[in-house]
Amino acid sequence: MLGGDEFISSPPRKTVRFGGTLTDILLKYEKGETTDFELLKHQLSDPDIKDAQLINWLHEFRASVVYLTKELDQLVSILLKLPWLRRSREVVEEYLGFLGNLVSAQTVHLRPCLRMIVSQFVPPRITIREDDVDISDSDDDDENISENFNTCHRALQTVARYVPSTPQFLMPILVENFPFINKSERTLECYVHNLLRVTVYLPTLRLQILELIIEKLLKLDVSTPQQDIEDAEEAANNSDHEEKSPEEGLFDMEEDEERKGNKVVSSSSERMAHPLAERLDILMTILFSYIKDVSHVDGKLDINRTKDLYRDLVSVFDKLILPTHASCHVQYFMFYICSFKLGLAEAFLDHLWKKLHDPNNPSVIRQTAGSYIGSFLARAKFIPVVTVKACLDLLVNWLHKYIDNQDTGANTYCDVALHGPFYSTCQAVFYTLIFRHKQLLDGNLRKGLSYLQSLNFERIVMCQLNPLKICIPSVVNLFAAITRKYQLVFCYTIIERNNRQFIPVVRSGTGGDLVQTCTNPLDSFFPFDPYLLKRSKKTIDPFYQFWEELSAEDLENLKKPIKRGTSEDEDDDFLKGETPQNDGVVGIAPNSYESNTQSPVSSIGSPVDCYVPYPQ
Repeated sequence: MLGGDEFISSPPRKTVRFGGTLTDILLKYEKGETTDFELLKHQLSDPDIKDAQLINWLHEFRASVVYLTKELDQLVSILLKLPWLRRSREVVEEYLGFLGNLVSAQTVHLRPCLRMIVSQFVPPRITIREDDVDISDSDDDDENISENFNTCHRALQTVARYVPSTPQFLMPILVENFPFINKSERTLECYVHNLLRVTVYLPTLRLQILELIIEKLLKLDVSTPQQDIEDAEEAANNSDHEEKSPEEGLFDMEEDEERKGNKVVSSSSERMAHPLAERLDILMTILFSYIKDVSHVDGKLDINRTKDLYRDLVSVFDKLILPTHASCHVQYFMFYICSFKLGLAEAFLDHLWKKLHDPNNPSVIRQTAGSYIGSFLARAKFIPVVTVKACLDLLVNWLHKYIDNQDTGANTYCDVALHGPFYSTCQAVFYTLIFRHKQLLDGNLRKGLSYLQSLNFERIVMCQLNPLKICIPSVVNLFAAITRKYQLVFCYTIIERNNRQFIPVVRSGTGGDLVQTCTNPLDSFFPFDPYLLKRSKKTIDPFYQFWEELSAEDLENLKKPIKRGTSEDEDDDFLKGETPQNDGVVGIAPNSYESNTQSPVSSIGSPVDCYVPYPQ
């Protein structure tokens, strides 16, 4: 109760009455009397409306929602545009109560309510005038932005509690409101973060939301080729101008940045020079953090939750990633979740294997699955040798059966169009051997050599399908050097013969005629080539197998065949614990052989140029 003096000094309680209660005004409007109704709309639209007045009106509207039918959608629209988020706690609570009453009594207004809530998933927009031009962008200085987002999610949960069908109406709105990729990094970061938060309390939408986010990330990824990123970084490194920019993060990895209060400070060295790569880096960091948070409870892996998330991610992988050629970074969400437990990595390999050997799948999907198997086996540190051997056994046995089936057929000749999956599998096997041969031979050289000899590479290399002619030359050259050293198969005679058969392609240009040789007839790529995005790569690097530069001694050892009966103590020194990645092009002159493996100098984690002479 107020004391006497307080009562006299306090303002009178404001009510909504223009000749009657709110109910009276709405009933009059139904009868055609619009004067009080127009006054009501005018006062609700007043930007200087006070909290106390707003609370009173919302209280009356909560009691009158039965009258807010479709015919009054204009009035409802005004109510939904009220600046309720940045008001006092009392206003917020009253407004949430109003939303709950409204959607439960008048589901016709469900979509407008959802649109209003989702529109708040990005920072408020401000207009800055520069050189007589209005520039509109997100307001990054709003100190209450996290609290506002929390309130938005409370509102969405309130609506979903009253209307069980909310998820099916919400998803199209989430798609429509996804910001364009040229919007500010902050806008994209906040929207993706809030979408992922929705999956926590509306789990039925998780698969669709992950699909939406990864589809947008994929568009960013393919719009930012690896070479463009490297060129931008090189140009930035050569520039004298360095600019420091603080960034705020929402799903921030603990190991990624230094925290100051509630802000995450990111040094200029962590920013990507390419603007689209910078956006992609921020969003990939959020996605990795989400995967980790969902899979772990109190810091410990929850296997059931992880399996459920894995199934959703594999579904998205099949639908979006596998059919997309030469994406660079987005596919690493599968690499990351598989690092949590060996069983997940083995399940992923089994999934890819089924894609590869199923003849009902399109050839391009089977070839891409082969590329993923080879790249995953080569690059994932968390895959033990026993799993590598099991996969090699599976792949090599399939190759031998494929050769058996072709021996009696009419199509037993080198043709990518006919035998694409076969060549892709060969390349996966060669690539895996290049990376893993050291580990396969480690501990017991005699036993390791016996295993590699049992794979019978000679039959694969010598078959009429001629895989050495189709696989990427950089892979072929290193495979030939390693198999020669251990006397598994001698590839150079076939390589020399293939080189004589290469037909140069002559193209005329402004700079004169250009002679080109197709060095990648499979149009293949290695999906887990080095990860370039600076922030999010910190999540991947601990699990990633990098290339160690070849020393002069390593190159010399490749030229020396190992002798039969060599003891296990005389194992070679090729690749000290890490093995090569080759995404470069091999220079080949027609009618001559030069095993000159080239990689871009700027390719992080790739081998430098190496030269293994043709054996005399």
